[in-house]
Amino acid sequence: MTELELQHLRREKWRVDGEPLRTLEDAREFVDSVGICLMYPIRPTPVLPTFIAAFVGSDAKLPERKTAFSDPRASQAEELVWRLLRQKTAFPAQFSGEMLIVSSESFPYLYALASDRQPKKPIHSRTRDKASPLTEHAFRKLEEGGPLTRAQLQEQLGGALSEAGLDRGLQELWTALKITPTDHAPETGYTWNTYYHWATDAVNEGVRLSDAEALSALISKYLEAVIAATQEEIEGVFSAFTSRARVAEVVRALLAAREFAYTPSETRTLITVAHTPSRSTPQPARTELGSRPDVLRRRNG
Repeated sequence: MTELELQHLRREKWRVDGEPLRTLEDAREFVDSVGICLMYPIRPTPVLPTFIAAFVGSDAKLPERKTAFSDPRASQAEELVWRLLRQKTAFPAQFSGEMLIVSSESFPYLYALASDRQPKKPIHSRTRDKASPLTEHAFRKLEEGGPLTRAQLQEQLGGALSEAGLDRGLQELWTALKITPTDHAPETGYTWNTYYHWATDAVNEGVRLSDAEALSALISKYLEAVIAATQEEIEGVFSAFTSRARVAEVVRALLAAREFAYTPSETRTLITVAHTPSRSTPQPARTELGSRPDVLRRRNG
């Protein structure tokens, strides 16, 4: 595979070849096809598609989040995303401070990988076995009375709490997939709820998945979306959710199980999915991660 061939295939898959998304069905099909995508581009740039590029139909001169307010294309793209999220045909997560849009099929796997699998408990501090006061109070208020806007939540928490402090707490809870924005309005900003209350079935499914199953499924879907990637590129994306060593371990197991294959390029060695699944649902390459990876039965949807 040449670099030119790889870029052509990615551009077609990522909808940046002059065929922009316009309808809700277009948007749903795109998110289902790639599994995960960023809302806006970020720097340093990971090997990931972006929704705004697919909406525009080009990857040239795209707005970033900090400049999106002045670009009419951004407001139109965001409205399409929020229609997907309200219908729960996609779910929001975080990636390096940017919204990550996750297909409904991929979300349970991401939840299994990125959460602590205790959806009814607030985040626990790394230095002490209890939640920080701010995150615990915010989480409990949303659990009791959500969905709430930031202003409503701040009123319930007490006026002494700064907006910046509350925003940091909400972002921390969202990164851990404890809470999620469920709607957005220009006047009030995000409306928040606990992920467990808003997406109970998807969260419960994620709780039941193993780390190895979740990571193998997500990497497999990712490679379908990017066509091929280097080991470093794969680790660069998934180290946002788990350790690089764990990502490397799963990739090695899937290569040994012949679920993945090496593909030489002009100047580097790429990794691809060895065969194409028959449907868009991420298919975990079930391997026992050890000295001899064995391919297990496929998940039944």
